[in-house]
Amino acid sequence: MKRFLQILTLLSLLTTTGQAQTRTVQYRPYTDLRQLHFGILVGMHLQDIGLKNVGPQLVEYEDGTLAGKTIVCENDRWNAGFSVGVLADLRLSKHFNVRFTPTMHFGAKHLTFHNLTDMDEYGRPTEVTQDMKNTYLSLPVDLKFSAERWNNYRPYLMAGINPMLNLTSKNQEYIQLKKSDLFIEIGLGCDFYLPFFKLIPELKFCYSLRDALDHNHAAELQDENMRPYTNAVASGHSKMIVLTFYFE
Repeated sequence: MKRFLQILTLLSLLTTTGQAQTRTVQYRPYTDLRQLHFGILVGMHLQDIGLKNVGPQLVEYEDGTLAGKTIVCENDRWNAGFSVGVLADLRLSKHFNVRFTPTMHFGAKHLTFHNLTDMDEYGRPTEVTQDMKNTYLSLPVDLKFSAERWNNYRPYLMAGINPMLNLTSKNQEYIQLKKSDLFIEIGLGCDFYLPFFKLIPELKFCYSLRDALDHNHAAELQDENMRPYTNAVASGHSKMIVLTFYFE
């Protein structure tokens, strides 16, 4: 009950503050009435991938010998990248718009494999790493819900589906991603109305709905010593945090 009263008090203060504000000159007052308009976007993002490990596995080499291995893989940090694209915005009603924003994302994921079976000279698990570079073509379709405009800003919420194509070519690294993926995304932003254009900063979170790993990649590796590392990962779901600036 105490927490509810605190929230109610905060909302009352915000409402009182909003009512006390004075109206200013509105830039581009009719820009939101256009049925269809276009723009460009630039931004930055952070990439990550959530991995599920197999655990202990039995490895058979080409000479017929068997060996038990326990290898754990993790994406040990969020990696930064940049994004660029275009925007098409369709007005549905006063508060709802549909947006199509084809975008190129350039970035990478950093993977670390911990071999718990093979120890180094200090008795610690041996480690290998992989910088998995990614170039994604993103084709999101989002529904944008905007609040009432006040002076020269208008906050909004958005959500949508984002198919992505992985344009990175195949390689002989430990982990390979599939050529396509499907993300769900949700975020928020604010329209800022300037004298000659509209600037829109937006922050959104994207999560992969499908297993992003190419499980046929292990059979394509030329080095059989790499296969236990590749087979150590059961599944992976990509994640992105994207900060975008739209210019309309």
